[in-house]
Amino acid sequence: MQVEIITPEMEVFKGEANAVQFPGLDGSFQVLSNHAPIISALAEGELKVNLTESFEADDETNELVSVDNGDKKVIRVAIKGGVMEMLNNKVIVLAE
Repeated sequence: MQVEIITPEMEVFKGEANAVQFPGLDGSFQVLSNHAPIISALAEGELKVNLTESFEADDETNELVSVDNGDKKVIRVAIKGGVMEMLNNKVIVLAE
């Protein structure tokens, strides 16, 4: 599935993933590829993204993206809250 993480200032991450874990208002939850459509508010916490390919940082990569314990197929992004939408195998996160 395609994942986009966007803040008002910039696009933090865009890429392919198998799963994304979110800090929901009532606890964490996860969506997998081909998940049913969903919209949810997000609490402060970390997004955990399981990528299909290894993550390679470049000049465009935001400093908010960190590799999870040396596993380049898992990244984490700290957020202060926001909204996520899963539709047609695409996840869009509007984060603060």
